[in-house]
Amino acid sequence: MEIVDASVQLYVEKYTSPEDPLLKEISDFTNQHHSRSIMLSGHLQGKMLEMVSCMIRPHRILEIGTFTGYSAICLAKGLDKKGFLHTIELREDDGSTAKSYFDRSFFKDQIILHIGDALDIIDEIKETWDLVFIDADKENYINYFNLVFPKVRTNGFILADNVLFHGQVLEKEIKGKNAIAIQAFNDYLWGRNDVEV
Repeated sequence: MEIVDASVQLYVEKYTSPEDPLLKEISDFTNQHHSRSIMLSGHLQGKMLEMVSCMIRPHRILEIGTFTGYSAICLAKGLDKKGFLHTIELREDDGSTAKSYFDRSFFKDQIILHIGDALDIIDEIKETWDLVFIDADKENYINYFNLVFPKVRTNGFILADNVLFHGQVLEKEIKGKNAIAIQAFNDYLWGRNDVEV
């Protein structure tokens, strides 16, 4: 189920600032060579992440789910000059691809890549987060949230990708395991009184 009409998507892309060359290269490479290219953040989402990060001007960012590096670079554009972005990727091959792009970016000294299971790595990083972006396996969204929430500064931000999961959460009977996990995550956050959603 697509929840945005294709013509609306094209219109919005037309009136959105263009991708910088490195991001376009990441996008092109991922779409041409990766079997899971649908996981790429892409132009519009990347611009939104960049905009949010620039408004916050975070000192410390955590990204859970690096993939090929697109969203990390977008988020890094908002870092303050002495800030750092930690990004965690489970798959070594995707991490290697992302690192090759980070090394060519303006933020090569500010992006720290961790390879492994985020459920283990999050506790190992001794930081307080201004901004967290969760974009990894959907079945662990609640676990990721609970691990990072105590480490997010007061009035900090946690962004979570795919919270509508291609519109599947709107169906009368939610069937796919990822959509079920996302609905559980949405319900979980809605039921908390210590966050604004």
